[in-house]
Amino acid sequence: MALLGDQISQIPVSTSTRTGLLNSLWNRNAAPKLKSEELDLEAYFAYHTQQCIQAWHDGGRHIADCTHRDIAEIAQEIIDGSAREDIKSRLALKLTAPKSAKQDELLGSCIDFTARLVSMMDIGVLQYAFSGRRQLEWKHGSLIDIVHDYFNEPVVLVHDKVKLGKMFNARNLSQIAGIQIEWTDNLADHLRIIDDEDKKVAIFHHASFLRYNRSPLFPDGLAEETLRTLALLFPQTDKDSLKWFKKLPCSLGLDKTLVKCGHLRVDSRQIENFRFWHDRLVILKQVFDESRPSTLLQWWCDRRNGVQWYTFWVAILVLFLTIFFGMVQSIESALQVYKAYHPTVT
Repeated sequence: MALLGDQISQIPVSTSTRTGLLNSLWNRNAAPKLKSEELDLEAYFAYHTQQCIQAWHDGGRHIADCTHRDIAEIAQEIIDGSAREDIKSRLALKLTAPKSAKQDELLGSCIDFTARLVSMMDIGVLQYAFSGRRQLEWKHGSLIDIVHDYFNEPVVLVHDKVKLGKMFNARNLSQIAGIQIEWTDNLADHLRIIDDEDKKVAIFHHASFLRYNRSPLFPDGLAEETLRTLALLFPQTDKDSLKWFKKLPCSLGLDKTLVKCGHLRVDSRQIENFRFWHDRLVILKQVFDESRPSTLLQWWCDRRNGVQWYTFWVAILVLFLTIFFGMVQSIESALQVYKAYHPTVT
């Protein structure tokens, strides 16, 4: 904890501070050791920096003046299952600043800020900012109960005819179905269709967070299942998907280990194997199946129906040849007419 004395407004954080934060925020001591190539800390700390900026907006007038050490201690209380009221009471005793009428708001903002860092979910309502993302309110009790209740909702949609074939991946969602991928830092939005025209889906890309975080904050199996949805959408052995991913702008700040989640065999791709993300996968697959190509590129990439694909391109080829030979014949006729009126003089 000796490395966490800086204020949260001091960003970016140093390497030593990063290490201390990860031990607390990711419950790192309880997690298995991972190889460096399986981690992309830059993606998470870009999120951390963004959260610090939002929390410290307006000169930090809406959050308690706290250090990274305070955040680490709050994180441990959250992971231990402490109630929000108890966390707030203990935090109030540590405040060095005089009490004010806004103390409850300041403490609440500090707790919500920590909860977002621990869970990578939009916890609490941003009173002075708008994210447009799904938010979870945490007013009392433990955050563990709130998160478990959110993810343990029963499966509603039937899946009798849903097949998650090899064509169902992020590249084809984009290039065939024309579905725009909205990369999100909010786990609560993962796989959610987020526009009225069914043309935009949110995908949580922080694979390193999911691999390394062993916090009891999440229900058993949630992190593993989320990684399997990423393996489904970004199959590690699919060369076309890898090429497509590498062409994405670096400015997106995506977790580079997103395409290192492995690949799913046929038995693992069955929709019955997904519990937490079942309904969203069913909806996304329905949107994908109902989409129709609208551009030549989409027609070229769309090979879901082989007969239809060949029929379309044979028709295009016939049309092209008809136009080509028609133009050749027209040019030949024009030359003959020209020769008739302008015979060659010998």
